[in-house]
Order: sequence, then structure tokens, then C-alpha cells
Amino acid sequence: MWAFLRRRSLTQWVMFGMVAGALVGWLAPDTGVKLQPLATIFLRLIKSIIAPLIFATLVAGIAGHGDDLKKIGRLAFRAIVYFEIVTTVALFVGLVMVNWLRPGVGVAIAAGAGAPGIEARQTSASDILIHTFPQSFFEAAANNDILQVVVWSILFGAALTLVQGKAKDTVLAFCNGVAEVMFKFTAIVMRYAPVAVFGAIGYTVGQGGVGVLARLGALILTLYAALVVFIGLVLVPVMWITRVPVRPFLRAIKDPALLAFSTASSEAALPLAMERIEEMGVPRRISAFVLPLGYTFNLDGSTLYLAVASIFVAQAAGVHLSLGQQLMMMLTLMLTSKGMAGVPRAAIVILAGTVAQFNLPLEGVAIIFGVDQLMDMARTAVNLVGNSLAGAVMARWEGEAGWEAKAEAPAASS
Repeated sequence: MWAFLRRRSLTQWVMFGMVAGALVGWLAPDTGVKLQPLATIFLRLIKSIIAPLIFATLVAGIAGHGDDLKKIGRLAFRAIVYFEIVTTVALFVGLVMVNWLRPGVGVAIAAGAGAPGIEARQTSASDILIHTFPQSFFEAAANNDILQVVVWSILFGAALTLVQGKAKDTVLAFCNGVAEVMFKFTAIVMRYAPVAVFGAIGYTVGQGGVGVLARLGALILTLYAALVVFIGLVLVPVMWITRVPVRPFLRAIKDPALLAFSTASSEAALPLAMERIEEMGVPRRISAFVLPLGYTFNLDGSTLYLAVASIFVAQAAGVHLSLGQQLMMMLTLMLTSKGMAGVPRAAIVILAGTVAQFNLPLEGVAIIFGVDQLMDMARTAVNLVGNSLAGAVMARWEGEAGWEAKAEAPAASS
């Protein structure tokens, strides 16, 4: 029996945790609600990994290239252009699907319904720009503000390339050592992941009951259908066009994607995703740069969700929006969604701000809030898959794809 249990993969254990958690939440909801600390402990441990891992891998990746900063600038430009194209397509996929399926039609919005913890937030372009630059690295690290940690680490790595001699070698050795330790740290924490998933699912089902799986079913199904369409019509063709091997990529992101789905946390899956796509053949300097940057500029699932949810509120309120108004709303979402990864329940907060800006009833957000957890799981998993694919695409464009070297090695030896 012990040998059988040890042979089970992380995916199998996580799936077992999901099923067991759902059963406990359904059969004993009071017990299920009490399981939340199991998930909270895991998320706290994972969050403690993010800042040191990003700092160490980014600095080592940048400074390890010697004095050639042109590669870094080229990678950043390519990545951001790619991010903007893909997230724009995600918005329009969501817009088309919600207008086609019309899940909000017939949904009554109760006047005065409030959503606890939700406040409308409007973000200007200058706010986004200012927020990009930290006033303290330690403050950014403590708040797990990924964008600020990335920016500070890039500047630190660029400065380190200008240093020569023993000082540079010492800092580089330190960063490489920290990166290795944090990957081992991640491996230890991942052993606890099935227990965390058990707690997260048990809490979700226990709190909302089995009915949480049925309420607002049309909206949930619309989002899931839109995400499937996005994967099939956008991400899969991107893999084909850029010649990213599909099976190795799916094997690499299988466990991180499942972890992201079950915990509804991008941070929970980020370290594991970086490790797995590096094993696939994406160089560390690319994975350490592209994936953290993607959590600011490439939240495919979240931006698609915002398109679906915002039009859903208009449909539920019986407000007709012209094509021009909908396009203006998409432009607003495209700008305000940047940096949402650093805000708790960020997508629902951004949604509330957009709804208020277009004079739609905030009560519509309260309706969505009740089932947001189920939608958060799906959009988080797509965020993870999209960012991992971006890392593989950048490795291919930079001519540093490790899977190509592995494929050429047998041919050269023969």
C-alpha cells in the first residue's frame, strides 16, 4: 500500500484532494468551512517564495549575460508586444461570446444589493505608471507586488552588469544560490499542495453549498466556453505558428495549471510553472523575466473574464450598449487591468470600477461576487497557461529553445 501511494503523481494527489474536499464540503458543510486554514497556510508559504525567487533569477539572468543589455531590451519589447496582442484578442473573444450567449438576459438585479468588500476603483494611466516603480524594494516584496519587484530587480541586474571583478562575481553567486534554494523550497511546499487543495475546495463548497455550482450557471458556462474557445483559437495556433511542441508543453504545465485552478491563485503556481518550463527547455533568464512580467501584462483569463462580466451586468440591468460603447469599455478594461495581479480579488475590484464608470448598477457586481470563486479558478488557470506559453514563445524567438537543442543532438551524433 505504501509503495502504491508513493507512486502517485502530484496531479493525482491534487485531484484526490479536490474530490475529497468537495465531498466534505457537501456532506459536512460546517467542517468544510473550517478547512480554509489548510489552504491559507499553503498560500502564505508560496507568497513567501515569490519575491526572493523573482529577484534572484532575474538578476542572475540579466547580469549573467555580461554587458549585453540589448538582449534584455529586445526580450522586453517582444514580450510586451506579444502580451498586448494576446490580451486584446482575449477581450474580443469574451465580448463575442457574451453577446452571442447573452447570459445576463432575464437576470433580475435587486436594488440595494451590496457586495461586501467591493469598492469601485478607477485607475488612470498616470496611476499605473507611478505604481510601476517601487519606493522600497522591501515594501514591494512584503506586499507581493510582482510588477514592482520585477522593475527593481531589472534595474539592479542592469546595474550589476556595469560592475566588474570580485564584487560582481560575489553577487551573482549569491543570486544563483538563492534561486537554487528557492526552487528546493518550492519542491518542499508542493508536497503540501494536495492538503491545501482539499482545504480550499472544502471551504468553497461548504460555504456556498452544492447550490454554488448551479447559481448563475449561464454566466459560469459562458465564461468557461469562452476560455475554451480562446485556448482553441488563440493559444493552440500560437503553439503551432511558433513551433512550440504541444505534448512536452502540456506535460510541463499540467501540474501548475491544476494547482492554479484548484487554489485560484496565480502566485501558488508561479514557482512550479517556472521550474517546469525550465525543465522543458526555456532558459532561466527568459522564464524568470517573462512569467513575472506576464502577471502584469498578460492575464489572458482575467481580461476575458472582465469582458464577459461587464457585459453581463449590462444585460442583467437591461441596459443596451452600442458597439461603440462596448469597444470603449474594452479599451478601459485593457488599461485598468494592468497590474491587477497585486490586488486581492483584483478582477472583481476592476470590474466594479468599470461598471461604475459606465453608469451601470454596482448591484450587478454583487450578483457575480457570489460565484466569483468558481470563475476565478478557471481564469487563473488560463492566466498560468498563457504566461507559460509566452515564456516558451519568447525562448523560440530568441533562438534559445532547449527542446530544439535536444532534438538536434541525436541527429548530430548520427
